[in-house]
Amino acid sequence: MRFKIAILSSCLLTFLVSCESDKVPMKSYKTQYVFVLIMDGARYTETWGDANHSYIPRLSNDMAQFGVINTNFSNNGYTHTTAGHTAIMTGHYQSINNTGGEFPSSPSFMQIWRCFKGQEASNAWVIASKDKLEVLSNTKDLRWKNKFRPLVNCGINGNGTGYRDDSTTSVRVMEVLETYSPHLMIVNFKEPDYSGHQANWVNYLNGIQSSDEYIYRVWNFIQTSPIYKDKTTLFVTNDHGRHPDGTADGFVSHGDGCSGCRHIMFYAFGPDFKQDVVISQPRELIDINATILELLGISGVYSDGEVMRELFQ
Repeated sequence: MRFKIAILSSCLLTFLVSCESDKVPMKSYKTQYVFVLIMDGARYTETWGDANHSYIPRLSNDMAQFGVINTNFSNNGYTHTTAGHTAIMTGHYQSINNTGGEFPSSPSFMQIWRCFKGQEASNAWVIASKDKLEVLSNTKDLRWKNKFRPLVNCGINGNGTGYRDDSTTSVRVMEVLETYSPHLMIVNFKEPDYSGHQANWVNYLNGIQSSDEYIYRVWNFIQTSPIYKDKTTLFVTNDHGRHPDGTADGFVSHGDGCSGCRHIMFYAFGPDFKQDVVISQPRELIDINATILELLGISGVYSDGEVMRELFQ
């Protein structure tokens, strides 16, 4: 109890002006836990854009009927890995160093949640196959820098140590779920982006399928857990897509404003959302952030995104 009081006192002393001026009535939701799972760098044409959904059988056959799919979802900012993840975490598009050498300019929804809800660090996690994504746990904003950070488990052993296999990340995710029962979590699976950059089409497709399986494991854990069942919202998306065939070097690269780089998949599941619904309302990465803040009972003024109210029951 003393720990929570100390956190809340620090939060209020540091951010009292913005807190008071930004207060708006917030609806209460069933959601208590929020997870964001990111399949890094898959083209829409190999996910929901494939009529047969050949490479996402778990999402298509086992999960789709319980959630909402948006066929018109985009990254409207910078189509690189760190920038895409930063948009989700902060609700702002930012041109950010893509090698792990720069923190986001704004605090993440995890920092904001920990601050205003008095939560311990072990209740929020950044877990990533790519080591550079450890930067998502902090910010350059001096009001928030080094404060209310989530715990991290990224790459081989943190930023600068190199990427690890997604199979290892999947194991780490399950260990964290079983050991800490966190309320918030963002997960990066490096495939299919990694194999795409290697110009390996077969492994690129295999990477989509393996990520689909790892995502299903988390979803299935939620469904069978007495802690998480009927209390957890899950978002599945990509940080960016890739060039379409005929643009530059096709699936090998990404990073501009072409349709292939911008158009990405989106799936949402949770106790406050509709089920077995496909929508096509234009939405984008920063809207995930605004919707998470809404679900957590925090004013969305911290985000440039919009709450995706069409998801709600």
